[in-house]
Amino acid sequence: MVIAAPAAAHHALASAAMTAGCHVLVEKPIAATLAEADALAALAVSTGRVLQVGHLERFSAAHAALATHLARPLYIEATRIAPFKPRGTDVSVILDLMIHDLDLILTLTDSPIASVDAVGAAIASAHEDIASARIRFASGAVATITASRVSARTERRMRIFTAEGYVTIDFANRRMSVIRRDAGQKLPFVDGFGLQEISWQDHDALEAEHAAFIAAIADGAPVLVDAAAGRRALAAALAVTAEMEAARQRMRASGLIA
Repeated sequence: MVIAAPAAAHHALASAAMTAGCHVLVEKPIAATLAEADALAALAVSTGRVLQVGHLERFSAAHAALATHLARPLYIEATRIAPFKPRGTDVSVILDLMIHDLDLILTLTDSPIASVDAVGAAIASAHEDIASARIRFASGAVATITASRVSARTERRMRIFTAEGYVTIDFANRRMSVIRRDAGQKLPFVDGFGLQEISWQDHDALEAEHAAFIAAIADGAPVLVDAAAGRRALAAALAVTAEMEAARQRMRASGLIA
């Protein structure tokens, strides 16, 4: 069963489906709270049902290209902006858009979050429509993430600095540039380093996601985005949300905002 409902309903619907014997693919975020996410994970184990979370970017051709050419990120800068659409405004831009990049970055860094700084504002809805977060990981890696759903254009980019070089990826235009030692066209200004330009053909990420869900059910294949991954992304999104509210309170106290 595929559950694509407002986030507040995910726990109740997924619980009912698994209790009734259904395997579940639930849209991101996995639930509205960590307690609900934990309850769904426990229920999946006790009922023996597959529980997959719909973090669609994990099934994209862009993610596959990125994972192939990346190791040990030191600093990540992610931008995901788009024009306003009423869809998704039952939650903040953090749970609507930023959570995609949070999930990817958590996968790339594979390290617990050590600290978060964040700021944002509600512009066209009852929840935050713009947000920026700076996340430091226990490994020492740092990520800066910007998300907006009230922008004049659509842009989805990521820049990644590693111990081996630099990667920049344009998700919308399906292009990636890699600068690293002994790669591609030699760079005249950096001895021993080269530039590799990579592009890819898009595939239907939704179809790939559903195929993975079916394989997990029919063949016992590993669940690529399981409840633990969904919970991890939700925990990061809620940490950003909490720090944003704390920053708002500090600005109110100092008189910067009403």
